Amino acid sequence: MPTDQIQYKSHPDNLILSEPNKFKPGTLRSEEMIINLGPQHPSTHGVLRLEVLMDGEIVKEVVPHIGYLHRCFEKHAENLPYNQIIPFVDRLDYVASMNSEHAYALGVERMLGIEHQIPKRVEYIRVLVAELNRIASHFIAIGTYGMDIGAFSPFFWLMRDREHILRLLEWASGARLLYNYMWIGGLFYDVPVGFEERCLEFVNYIKPKLKELNTVLIENKIFVERTANVGVLPLDLAINCGVTGPMLRASGLRFDLRKVDGYSVYPDLDFNIPIGEGKMGKTGDCWDRTQVRVEEMYESLKIIEQCLDKLTKEHKRTRDFDPQALVPKKIRPKAQDMYVRAEIPKGELGFFFRADGKSDIPFRCKCRSCSFVNLSVLPEIAKGILIADLIAILGTIDVVMGEVDR
Repeated sequence: MPTDQIQYKSHPDNLILSEPNKFKPGTLRSEEMIINLGPQHPSTHGVLRLEVLMDGEIVKEVVPHIGYLHRCFEKHAENLPYNQIIPFVDRLDYVASMNSEHAYALGVERMLGIEHQIPKRVEYIRVLVAELNRIASHFIAIGTYGMDIGAFSPFFWLMRDREHILRLLEWASGARLLYNYMWIGGLFYDVPVGFEERCLEFVNYIKPKLKELNTVLIENKIFVERTANVGVLPLDLAINCGVTGPMLRASGLRFDLRKVDGYSVYPDLDFNIPIGEGKMGKTGDCWDRTQVRVEEMYESLKIIEQCLDKLTKEHKRTRDFDPQALVPKKIRPKAQDMYVRAEIPKGELGFFFRADGKSDIPFRCKCRSCSFVNLSVLPEIAKGILIADLIAILGTIDVVMGEVDR
């Protein structure tokens, strides 16, 4: 836009074209400069702008700017019945929709007091598809991260393997990305005949592929040098900033809501919680955050195998099984406040509800987004680094802007 067409408010420093900048050119020293990284985001479904104060190639300060997308999720949720909110939940972290649906359904079921009445077959199917989606989400996180720092081929391999998961989830739900599959009290539909066998084929197929990923990317000398000792997140800082998920566990704390809160059928399943151990550098660096996600995929495969075993032996498909048997016709919780959280691939996703006891529409619905909270730690761990390392750090935070600017 030509400068003579720029509209001002009361002062030239207060442009209406974009968010206000923290750093003003007139206040900089001669060796300092401002760089705008963005607005951009690899998925193009949302944008992030980093305002970076530089001294040569050294980052002095970073300010993340969001607000270009704003989907008004919470205001939508306060104008819709509980069951009609699920498609909007899908659009928060849209690469892990099953996990988000699980958290939301769990919250409303707890409000209704039917949490422990859900059929076991329904619960095992929920965990099965959620763990499949967890692996698919980590595939994107690791694949795009490799591409961020120069490793292009692993991205294509992981997108190829992610396609197997998307086809399975599409077979079950009818959609590839936004599923609306977990309903309050049950499921949209039982898994198709033969689904369990196809899942087991995928598990057997993907295990050697993950070993190949470790050899080619994670343990690659260039990758290690590029990520070890970079972007170290101390455990006390992670806790103070509310960081959760793989970022927190990479800093050394074995905290996973599937174990801590023990929701759904996770207490009946045997799996470990990987943590960062500083094998290649310092505990909590970029390499640890990537390695934790890889190890989590192995644990998800263990969970999937156990769910398949339960579904084929103890909780078999029957003709009279109805996954919608407990789905309420009218959802009207008693007057109460409720906060429920669950472990999605990026961390703790929580929903706060306030029900007035009179309506099937929540009086208040607030989403606690792990991507938003995890992103807030970036200015703390990016001071004094090289500009190239800023990209390496941002990639390991694994943000989805649909959940950040919800």
